Amino acid sequence: MRIVGLTGGIASGKSTVSNLFKLHGIPVVDADLVARDVLKKGSGGWKKVVAAFGEDILLDNGEVDRAKLGHIVFSDPDKRQLLNRLLAPYISSGIFWEILKLWMKGYKVIVLDIPLLFEAKMDKWTKPIIVVWVDPETQLQRLMERDRTSVEEAKNRIQAQMPLDLKKTKADIVINNTGSREELNERFQRVLTHVSKPLTWSEFALSRQGAFVASILVFVGVIICRKTL
Repeated sequence: MRIVGLTGGIASGKSTVSNLFKLHGIPVVDADLVARDVLKKGSGGWKKVVAAFGEDILLDNGEVDRAKLGHIVFSDPDKRQLLNRLLAPYISSGIFWEILKLWMKGYKVIVLDIPLLFEAKMDKWTKPIIVVWVDPETQLQRLMERDRTSVEEAKNRIQAQMPLDLKKTKADIVINNTGSREELNERFQRVLTHVSKPLTWSEFALSRQGAFVASILVFVGVIICRKTL
């Protein structure tokens, strides 16, 4: 099984690339969606976060006000690190189960879409690693236009993440998304060809099909050994 790591920065276009993979039939495990699930009312993650940040972060229906929580953690590095520590075990478990379900369905290639791929040390699970990159000026402008935020708030959100230029140095594949959507589509097609190539032997061994072949070989080996004894 090939687990492709996909990451980027806020407003870099990572979600657009993620959707392109889905459109081409490659399943995506989205860490943001997993994070939403672990924050649902009554869940273990919800209890930890409410205990740490107080009930002021809750909406009237008891769910976490994600916008309010986001404002708190993006303006305070210590609280942001606290939130990451509280939710990391739940998010990791959720991602593992999503991967397992796709493995059971027989998918040979999946994409792991994680904004904090390097920060959470999950890059060790993935190969190749794709970073969606834009220049700082474009990133700032797109974020301000998308979220209708001030320059200061947009900069705080960008600075809360690992710099894209640093992520770029850790990538196997870099998708430059500074240009137009048409240019992005062209670059994506080249990336799609790369990640869709036949599995290596080690990747095949980790797939469901590989596990089946291995079990057959073990069974045959046992039968042969019994006959020769």
